[in-house]
Amino acid sequence: MPGRLQDRVALVTGGGKGIGRAIALALAREGARVAIGGRDRAALEQTAREAGGALLALPLDVTERGSIERFVAQAAAALGAPIILVNNAGISGTNPIAGTGDGLWDRILATNLTGMYDCSRAVLARMPDHRGGRILNLSSVLGKFGVPGYSAYCTAKHGVIGFTRALALELAPRGITVNALCPGWVDTEMGARGFAAGAAASGTSAEAFRGSALRQVPLGRIVDPAEVGELAVYLASDAAAMMTGQAINLCGGATTA
Repeated sequence: MPGRLQDRVALVTGGGKGIGRAIALALAREGARVAIGGRDRAALEQTAREAGGALLALPLDVTERGSIERFVAQAAAALGAPIILVNNAGISGTNPIAGTGDGLWDRILATNLTGMYDCSRAVLARMPDHRGGRILNLSSVLGKFGVPGYSAYCTAKHGVIGFTRALALELAPRGITVNALCPGWVDTEMGARGFAAGAAASGTSAEAFRGSALRQVPLGRIVDPAEVGELAVYLASDAAAMMTGQAINLCGGATTA
């Protein structure tokens, strides 16, 4: 039977690892023709191999507009006009306000927020109207509340939600929906680094910090990346045609905001 996204062209930024990888594989399983972009060529190619060649791996740096334009042009030339864009590329890290000012604020906002804006502009120039167009933006539960020492990441992820809500209204006349996904702790390399950073800041082990963090999750466990992939498939499908401008939590009840 044809998949829910059969023959729809999807572009996934940061598609070689973690959440982006899980989303790309989930879209491909549903019949989408998927291009993944990122800076880690080896990770991109490994993900493409895991998909049995169903994914097109292309270089992409979302902080460089020229790189974005090349990625979108190459993907469209190979696969066709984009119908689905998943803005997933992102970085994290702590930047206490009294810190050394090493430029992490600029890098996080350039990647997680400005890069999302630039990718959306480039793809929307090629995305057809009234053909089931979808933009999915990766935010976080940290787009709903603050965490000490994560001012840049929280600012960027709050900004993603604001961007999503405004763009959804702007694109409604074109029949294109825009939604944000807001995961909690996810079992990825970035999640592991977050546990390690939290442990270092609190003077405990990574396992102890992880246990403490998960006690704040009513369902008591970390999110599997595949679960984010399934949510992305739903939002990209016809079943979600009347859902736009939403910021959807996937966090085991850690926040209801």
